[in-house]
Amino acid sequence: MLTKENSIALIALLAIVSHLVLKYALDSATLFYNAPLLAALFLGGIPLVFALTKKAFKKQFGSDLLAGISIIASVLLGEYLAGTIVVLMLSGGESLENYAVRSASSVLQALSKRIPNMAHKKTSGSMTDVPLSEIAIGDILVIYPHEVTPVDGIVIEGHGIMDEAYLTGEPFSISKSHGSMVLSGAINGDKALTIRATRLPKDSRYAQIMEVMQHAEENRPRIRRLADTLGAWYAPLALLLAAAAWIGTGDPIRFLAVIVVATPCPLLLAIPIAIIGSISLAAKRGIIIKDPSVLEQMDDCGTIIFDKTGTLTYGIPKLTGEIIAKNFQREEILKLAASLEQYSKHPLSTAILKAASSTGVHLTQAEEISEPPGQGLRGIVDGKNILITSRNRLLKQTPTDEKNLPEILPGLECVIAINGVYAATYRFHDGPRTESKPFVGHLSSKHRFNKIMLVSGDREIEVRYLADLVGIKEIHASQSPEEKVMIVRKETEKAKTLFIGDGFNDAPALMTATVGVALGQNSDITTKAAGAVIMESSLEKVDEFFHISRRMKRIALQSAIGGMALSVLGMALAMAGLLTPVAGAVAQEVIDVLAIANALRAAWSPKTLIDF
Repeated sequence: MLTKENSIALIALLAIVSHLVLKYALDSATLFYNAPLLAALFLGGIPLVFALTKKAFKKQFGSDLLAGISIIASVLLGEYLAGTIVVLMLSGGESLENYAVRSASSVLQALSKRIPNMAHKKTSGSMTDVPLSEIAIGDILVIYPHEVTPVDGIVIEGHGIMDEAYLTGEPFSISKSHGSMVLSGAINGDKALTIRATRLPKDSRYAQIMEVMQHAEENRPRIRRLADTLGAWYAPLALLLAAAAWIGTGDPIRFLAVIVVATPCPLLLAIPIAIIGSISLAAKRGIIIKDPSVLEQMDDCGTIIFDKTGTLTYGIPKLTGEIIAKNFQREEILKLAASLEQYSKHPLSTAILKAASSTGVHLTQAEEISEPPGQGLRGIVDGKNILITSRNRLLKQTPTDEKNLPEILPGLECVIAINGVYAATYRFHDGPRTESKPFVGHLSSKHRFNKIMLVSGDREIEVRYLADLVGIKEIHASQSPEEKVMIVRKETEKAKTLFIGDGFNDAPALMTATVGVALGQNSDITTKAAGAVIMESSLEKVDEFFHISRRMKRIALQSAIGGMALSVLGMALAMAGLLTPVAGAVAQEVIDVLAIANALRAAWSPKTLIDF
């Protein structure tokens, strides 16, 4: 794409080549072989100096101001070749940044090419191909084998597998059957699936990735202020050294040589390039960076605050305890209870059925099933009357001595009666994720968190139970969204905070914290409130985010400070007369290319991003 900057860079490059050919190959007259350089300075130098002058009037002083001074000085001192090289540096720097951004954002380009333009809509038994813009929530769509899913939806017919690697980062296929959620952008396997659209194409997960990535590229990263700050002190330093060289030697050429070698126009582009590269790397890992500033802030957070349900836990109850009454057998009770629960939609029924499946219990049919609201589940299994209900309801419905029931402990519970006799108590917990304890355990030593907190709207007995399991000492239970915000605000006054949550009621706290991270996409509100979204509900992905952030900051500072250090060395050589203006311009160009090349490393995927 031939932009203004590209055109100026091309003119400057051709002028330099023409000048060298005329001077050394054709042995032309002095004025004639300088003509291409003068043309380049007129066509390219004047627009660049004019643009920099406008910035100066707006009090936007940066290192690129040195480039404008060096162009003017080179013309006044007759060093046209040095001036033209600076023009090439200035204009080429913008072109180099654009190339670097395209390179670092290759994930976004790949994503944009994969989404289909049409979808197969099923209506009244017929199939019609319609544009994505015409798909509405509730529409029935068919995804043929090996096609890309156009919208988020739920499978209503068919059974197969899908590759969600582009979205989740996982390199394996995921089974899909009736009731399974499908994500836009996922690649279907070798069997057709029929889905019901649950989101509009513009609101689907794939579209959100595109929108967030586009937004990240178009908005100036917050860490760029660091580059402006570095440039603000670097420019006066360079001018001071250049003036000292002129005054100390009486040679204005040395002033020009110092200014030319100090020109770091492309250099400071390395910082936003590192950020955009990190955004792309995060996207490949299933992490969406909505606010680029979180990449800068993350590594400085000293306090981490967790929500409970769905963050440190799976948000799904699991059968964790079975208290069996005398004269009853565990396997028999599990068989009877699970045989009845297979007809229920109660949240605890899934936990009982999973326990039966893992034990290898063979289920039988149930009869006369009833589940009146608040009354529990009744039915006949193998000729026995089974009741599954709550403790209080059992005491009201069945003549059971309360002393026969076990003590109340943290978690959910249900009690089982067989033929009117108390038989067992089942206890359930929303168990911690398998990675929760090791993840929490490494936060202080590996990521320098001084304070780890668990803030939840759940009961204190439940919050304390989980905190003890995963190793968190400070808890705040029974907290409303407003109270969560107050806690986060108070902690943020003491140190930078990171809040991790997944539910609707976490959104205000996510916005209040220094860095808000949404785990999964259970709530659109939560996703919008967070600075970063972990697409897959996994604490391992959170750890990857930590490392991407730290790595980005390290690479960005390496590029900026390292490049400036080399420039200062070049200035010292120029002050000593060891670098001419032309040699200084070439040296600075090499330094700038090295700095930007180093910044591009941020987009590369290392072997591992997890350390627990």
